[in-house]
Amino acid sequence: SLFHQVKRNVYDLTSIPVRHQLWEGWPPSATDDSMTLAVSGLTFPCHRLTVGRRSSPVQTREQSEEQCTDVHMVSDSDGDDFEDATEFGVDDGEMFGVASSALRKSPMMPENAENEGDALLQFTAEFSSRYGDCHPVYFIGSLEAAFQEAFYGKARDRKLLAIYLHHDESVLTNVFCSQMLCAESIVSYLSQNFITWAWDMTKEANRARFLTMCTRHFGSVVAQTIRTQKTDQFPLFLIIMGKRSSNEVLNVIQGNTTVDELMMRLMAAMEIFSAQQQEDIKDEDEREARENVKREQDEAYRISLEADRAKREAQEREMAEQFRLEQIRKEQEEEREAIRLSLEQSLPPEPKEESTESVSKLRIRTPSGEFFERRFLASSKLQVVFDFVASKGYPWEEYKLLGTFPRRDVTQLDPNKSLLEVKLYPQETLFLEAKE
Repeated sequence: SLFHQVKRNVYDLTSIPVRHQLWEGWPPSATDDSMTLAVSGLTFPCHRLTVGRRSSPVQTREQSEEQCTDVHMVSDSDGDDFEDATEFGVDDGEMFGVASSALRKSPMMPENAENEGDALLQFTAEFSSRYGDCHPVYFIGSLEAAFQEAFYGKARDRKLLAIYLHHDESVLTNVFCSQMLCAESIVSYLSQNFITWAWDMTKEANRARFLTMCTRHFGSVVAQTIRTQKTDQFPLFLIIMGKRSSNEVLNVIQGNTTVDELMMRLMAAMEIFSAQQQEDIKDEDEREARENVKREQDEAYRISLEADRAKREAQEREMAEQFRLEQIRKEQEEEREAIRLSLEQSLPPEPKEESTESVSKLRIRTPSGEFFERRFLASSKLQVVFDFVASKGYPWEEYKLLGTFPRRDVTQLDPNKSLLEVKLYPQETLFLEAKE
């Protein structure tokens, strides 16, 4: 490693910018930040350095001394695993310097957070303030709402759920957040394939609240696993897959990891999830196909019932209309028959042939070609002839009575004149014609 890489890593751990770092303990040969540790003359495998924040003109000596930090350089071969630092007689807190709380101004979450959405808003804002804007997009809302978003949509839209459990007192937290969670590859992969939810386990009340949620949603075994994690094993990263019966915790990743290992575990979880998702998509497609067929059948049946009902109603309307018209026709026929009988009964008696009075003999042809004859007194009014014709079923409102020689419409003549006056004497042949 180069000197300037060490200084940048210390910045990640202590939040002291490189330009403000004041170091003690470098070998006299270490004059160039581009020099490697191997050729600088550092004591192998462990070397003690002290770093503090460079005092500004307004700082007191005491303030400057308070910010000094011991940094122990561990060789690459012995420093891959943070737990190995105990070989050199130092614990993790000494290895990475002052307590985390001394470097931070505000907590990640309010203590005893009741409203999970508000707590996540503060968490996201504080996370961005500490580690920059390139970080996972944390779901703002309750854990139940995160489940709903990740697991309960259509099968093609479902995702894995990643739960990040933060702990400010762990020496691994700064490195995990700055170098793992904020790595572009991790941020991009989480964004594409996961819903990411977070919680701060630093405060006891918040820790107890999450363990209660964990027991309810994942069971007591998972809750006990998290409960027994030591502070220096945090942060934790839980990968959850939704299933029909219960939510399954695929992996619990401790903070002591690398970007490559974290990515490998995320990808391994995605392989398991993708296989399950393909089954769910197949099942959902088959179910939707069955439902579509059933809907189509139900719709066809509904249309058939509707057509039958409409046909039945049309038939009922037609029958009702026929019945109504038939009733009207019967009433009209009955009325006509009553009128005809009344006219027939009111006709004067037919004069005999040997009558001493003048008699007119009329022969009338019907539209069907039949004939009927009757004798009338020549002094009878024309109306009597009209009443006679109507009594035979041919009312003058519907039929014309026409003469032949000369051709004339007798129904246009004055009905009060006598047959003699209208020249229907001594005999005449007339024929009936329906009015248009």
